[in-house]
Amino acid sequence: MASLFSRIATVGNSLAHAFNVFGDNEEQRYRGMETQYGASYGTRPDRRRVGSMGDKSIIGSIYTRLSIDAAAIEMRHVKLDSSNRYASDVDSGLNDCLTVEANIDQAATAFRQDIFMTMFEKGVVAIVPVDTDLDPKATGGYNILSLRTGEIVQWFPQHVRVLLWNDKKGRKEEVTLPKRMVAIVENPLYSVMNEPNSTLQRLIRKLSMLDAIDEASSSGKLDIIIQLPYAIKHESRRDAAEIRARDIENQLKGNQYGIAYTDASEKITQLNRPAENNLLSQVKFLTEMLYGQLGLTESVFTGEADEKAMLNYHNRTIAPVVNAVLEAMRRSFLTKTARTQKQSILYFRDPFKTMPLADIAAATDIFSRNEVLTPNEIRGSIGFKPNAEPKSDQLMNSNMPQAAGSEVVPSVEPSSDDMDLAEKNAMLQQTLDELEAEVDASLAGGVT
Repeated sequence: MASLFSRIATVGNSLAHAFNVFGDNEEQRYRGMETQYGASYGTRPDRRRVGSMGDKSIIGSIYTRLSIDAAAIEMRHVKLDSSNRYASDVDSGLNDCLTVEANIDQAATAFRQDIFMTMFEKGVVAIVPVDTDLDPKATGGYNILSLRTGEIVQWFPQHVRVLLWNDKKGRKEEVTLPKRMVAIVENPLYSVMNEPNSTLQRLIRKLSMLDAIDEASSSGKLDIIIQLPYAIKHESRRDAAEIRARDIENQLKGNQYGIAYTDASEKITQLNRPAENNLLSQVKFLTEMLYGQLGLTESVFTGEADEKAMLNYHNRTIAPVVNAVLEAMRRSFLTKTARTQKQSILYFRDPFKTMPLADIAAATDIFSRNEVLTPNEIRGSIGFKPNAEPKSDQLMNSNMPQAAGSEVVPSVEPSSDDMDLAEKNAMLQQTLDELEAEVDASLAGGVT
């Protein structure tokens, strides 16, 4: 009987603490509380999208490729040592935004990609601290809790008006903020990508024209010319020609197989293609020029580039863009006191990502042998767990003999035999010096 009551109590406790997401009549509860959830959308409304003109061309793919490569580089709020070298990470809200979660909608990588996508498309991007512990307008130092990217729609001498996503209301709103509070980043490749007559904008216009011609040529037109057996100089003849053209059009449209008949004296000429133009050659020329100015190559774009090509691409294209973002954030988000305390924002790129396995093995051997990296640091870079051995966290060359533990190696004292030999050498040298002096004296006396 006791076991029965125990089982009943256990079942009752499980039912009391059970939870199911579809329980509690969720549908009716949502309908009754719909106003409390806020505005709803069928797609994610805060996501950055490339303009309609770039959707039809290769421009969207170029933006995406550049932004993905730039967002793959980690950014951290760090503490520097006395030589301005990286010492440790700073436990701050800014570091959490850069490494974990920037806001309620975006993780750190998605936020970084949003920065670069907005920069490439608009030319300038504003990085705004939305949630802070103190009012940034009233105080100089504050802790950043969330960050978002915005589009600058209006410029003032000391302020900017930013179109920013409001996650409280579920819509975009314009807010006016002081420039010292906002990290304003201008695209280093602005003259190539965003100037009105830049290579990229010219390519966009040419691609738009080419798309319009393609749509016109594939719109279902027959492109035929009808030669009638009489001249159409008079208005009555022109009316008759138009009637004849409409008659053929109705025959083709109304027939199941698109068949029409003509008179034996009429002649029909079908145009195989529209008039020739050189738009395609201009598009190819501008695309190659754009790749060269951006530091892109076809192999980089398709993922077939070697290590040297990727290094050149990162140094010429990605690094300037990432540096521009870091400089703007250091300038706006770190106070003068924080910079005096050796705080900074740095980026870190994994050098082993683009290296094949054989080169990684050679590089790790060189770094370990020259005491640049510890074995555990190398293991973490290639995805292995740290080793528990204490020597795995020490900078040492394992190929050379090491002192055992903390034992001090005794200094080598000279033996008694070595001392006797040294004394004998000293006495012999003294005797030779005395003989040389006597010879010199005797020679001098004989000359006189």
